[in-house]
Amino acid sequence: MPTATTATTPTVHIQHVSLLRGRHRVFEDLTLALTERRIGLVGDNGAGKTSLLRLLCGLETPQTGTVQIHGVDLHHASRERAALVGLMFQNPDEQIIHPVVDEEIALSFRAAGLSKREALDQARLLLAERGRGDWASRAIGSLSQGQRQQVCWLALLAARPRVLLLDEPFASLDLPSQAALADDIASAPQQIIVSTHVLEHVHDFDRVIWLEAGRVRADGSAKEVCAHYAADVATRIASRRAGTKATSHAAGVRHG
Repeated sequence: MPTATTATTPTVHIQHVSLLRGRHRVFEDLTLALTERRIGLVGDNGAGKTSLLRLLCGLETPQTGTVQIHGVDLHHASRERAALVGLMFQNPDEQIIHPVVDEEIALSFRAAGLSKREALDQARLLLAERGRGDWASRAIGSLSQGQRQQVCWLALLAARPRVLLLDEPFASLDLPSQAALADDIASAPQQIIVSTHVLEHVHDFDRVIWLEAGRVRADGSAKEVCAHYAADVATRIASRRAGTKATSHAAGVRHG
C-alpha cells in the first residue's frame, strides 16, 4: 500500500489520538502529519472520515493525544479556533443559524470584527460577486438543499480560516454547482481537506487518505490510493454478488 511523505513541519498534526464515543472506539493511537494543500479522505460509511474532520475543528475532543494546527493545540485555544480552521457540514441545516441568506454570511464578517452594517454590506457584495446577488434577502427555507450548501460555502470563505474542512461538499449540488465548487477548491489559498465518496472529486489532489474502521488503510498519492480503494470496493461487490448467486442456487432458485 502507498505511504505518504510529509514535510518536516506539519500544518496539521494529529499525534497519538484516541477517540471514544460511548463504548465505540472511533480512533486508537492515530497519528497523521498533514502538510499538503489538497488532501482527500475516502472510505466507506462509518470509516471515520466525518469524525476526523470534527476532531480537526474542535467539535470532538480526544480522550488521549493532541491535535495541532499551525502549532496551536486546538483543544486549548478556543479563541483562536475560528481563525485557524472551519468546517462545512455535509448537511447545511446543521450549520446554518440565521433565517436570511445575507445575515448568515454576515455572521462570518461579524466574527472578523466588522459592524453589523459593514458585515451585511460585505455579505451582499460577496453574493453579487458570485452571481447570487438576488439571494441576499431570500429566506434560507426557500432555498434547495444544494443552494443552502452553497450559502455555507460562501460563509466559510468569508470567515477565511487557514484550513478548510469540507464534509461531502458535492453531495447536494447539481453538476454546474459541482464544477464551480471544484474550481473554488482548486484556486483557494487555504489548505483544504475534503471527505468524499466520489473519487473523481479528489483524484487530482496532492494526497488521499483511505480510512477503514478508524485506521489508515492507505495514504499517499491521490491516483494510487483512489485506485486501491476502487479496486477493493469492486472486489467486495463481486464477492457479495457471487455469494448471493451461490446461496440462491443452493436454495434451488433457477436463474434464466
